[in-house]
Amino acid sequence: MSLVCFTVVFVTFLMTGAHCDVTEVFAEAGAPAVLPCKSTNNTPSTIIWTKANKGTVWRKLKSGLQYWGSSWTQKGIQRVQCPHPQFVRGDYSLLINNVQWDDGGLYSCSVEAGGWVAENLVMLRIITVSISPSEPILGRDVSVTCDVTPWPYGASVRWMLNGGPVSSETAVASDGVSSNSIVRKKLAARLSGNWTCVVSYKGKEGRASANLTVRGIIQPPTDNTKVYAAVGSSVTLPCIFSPGLIPSSPAWEKLQPGSLFKPSPSLPLPSFSPSSPSSQNPWDKSTALKEVGLKDVGKYRCSGTIQGQKLTRDMQLVIAKIESSVPSKRKGYVTVTCQLSDDKDVTNYEWVHVSYDVNGTQSFGSIQTGKTLIISLVSEENRGAWVCRFSGKEGILGNITYHVQMMSKWKTQRHAGLMST
Repeated sequence: MSLVCFTVVFVTFLMTGAHCDVTEVFAEAGAPAVLPCKSTNNTPSTIIWTKANKGTVWRKLKSGLQYWGSSWTQKGIQRVQCPHPQFVRGDYSLLINNVQWDDGGLYSCSVEAGGWVAENLVMLRIITVSISPSEPILGRDVSVTCDVTPWPYGASVRWMLNGGPVSSETAVASDGVSSNSIVRKKLAARLSGNWTCVVSYKGKEGRASANLTVRGIIQPPTDNTKVYAAVGSSVTLPCIFSPGLIPSSPAWEKLQPGSLFKPSPSLPLPSFSPSSPSSQNPWDKSTALKEVGLKDVGKYRCSGTIQGQKLTRDMQLVIAKIESSVPSKRKGYVTVTCQLSDDKDVTNYEWVHVSYDVNGTQSFGSIQTGKTLIISLVSEENRGAWVCRFSGKEGILGNITYHVQMMSKWKTQRHAGLMST
């Protein structure tokens, strides 16, 4: 018999029916908790809830009068209640709203009826998950801690991230004796999200969560993001830090082709300029190119220093162009092909016909699929433009426009690009 049970039994040994089975209840700090108390007697004269070392929590006398402990009131509102409609079922469970760290501990429910006293013991354990520092920087050390009070010695602890189990190389398991469980890692983007601590003890399970937000470069969210642009169009390469995170020594580099993609020595980039400098936030270090050329294709890197830590993000600029040719056996026709410098992520090509009225209003017509399109230059139905729209698994990646000029002699080679993201 444990010391806790021995103490309770010693105090209540004159109360017939007293016993010391302890029910385990877990609750996350800030959430409600229900402490169970059931009896076969549904017409008690007195119901008393107490907490060890804190006195009366709530009690109801035979007269119907109720009393609350003074420490269980928050801003004039009682945090504890015992739902009366359940009394007829012999259920005298206690509801605690917005449980706090110091609510953890041993509770006793005494139900007196006709000289008989039934006592239920409940151990309420409060779980919290905390992150330190609260706003960690990418690449810096971060700790995710799971605390339980009172700590259930011999309990097992496991961690979950965004609903899935945390990998063994990331997790630090509790030894069942320590007063908490801690995960310590250098912060990477893959560690962001909802961290959940799951505590198992004596067949019961409790959990608590906290959200880990990685502060650093948030756009693009990952390295090697592809940005699509058409020849002749403008394009913005994004480099946005977390709001309020202003980097020092921001820079852009074009990476040379090769296995390591070393920075090019011919920097800064002469053809690039800050994106919309008048409206740009100080944590937005995006750069813009007014007119894309084939020479601009390749990988780029933006960087900036935060609290002595250099953060970088690599991205790839993919260029789209339209190649045209005249079929040797079909005069009055032109063959146009949508070409990308990197089409690995492209799963579908569509050609959309666009026409214009005298006021310049656009209207969209037929849609043809495929990378290549044959256009009749003598058919009025083709007057206007054809837009090559290319898509991937996540939707439209970009587009480029081929303008058709209906002339007495076949002569059309003008095409213009539309930037896409």
